[in-house]
Amino acid sequence: MLIATELYKRFGALEVLKGVSISLQKGELATIVGPSGCGKSTLLHILGTLDTPDKGQITMNGTDFSNLKGKQLAAFRNKHIGFVFQFHHLLPEFNALENVSIPAWIAGRKRNEVKQAATELLKKMGLENRLTHKPSELSGGEQQRVAVARALINKPSVVLADEPTGNLDSAHARELHQLFISLKNELGQSFLIVTHNEELAAKSDRVWSMRDGQII
Repeated sequence: MLIATELYKRFGALEVLKGVSISLQKGELATIVGPSGCGKSTLLHILGTLDTPDKGQITMNGTDFSNLKGKQLAAFRNKHIGFVFQFHHLLPEFNALENVSIPAWIAGRKRNEVKQAATELLKKMGLENRLTHKPSELSGGEQQRVAVARALINKPSVVLADEPTGNLDSAHARELHQLFISLKNELGQSFLIVTHNEELAAKSDRVWSMRDGQII
């Protein structure tokens, strides 16, 4: 489904990725672990089309990323890739339901259909009583669950998560881990998660360890 082959990336004199190859299957929850500065986040950004490799190939469902440019690339990203970051990046002026709906509105989906889908997702997150709350009225764990719902609204091929529990206490982190596993099992959703959390990595279908820009 998602296949990356021999990815290289350099920032100035610093070689951040040195021939990284990975593949993620549909319905798989995989994690990438490794020390800070080893290239994990750079790899995730490249897999999510937020950056480009200097060399190498990435395909998703048979589509070669190098063939996509500009608006075509943005539309592909919005439809096929969901993102969850360490900081939720929710828009403060919008409530939970609206924040979840934004990627679907961008995709041109009908408002009534989007509202129903966003409501159902927030219910799955245990947030049915928080639909009209703005981010400032939600706890850190609730904010991150809204961000997960937003990542899922367009039924993406894969959700990429960069240290999603890094800003949460251990109890909320554990809840989010369980949520990812439940979504994988219930929806057949694919997840690729960069994490320092060994507990989450231990529950993954597959774990890649990175060091100095390489999978080891």
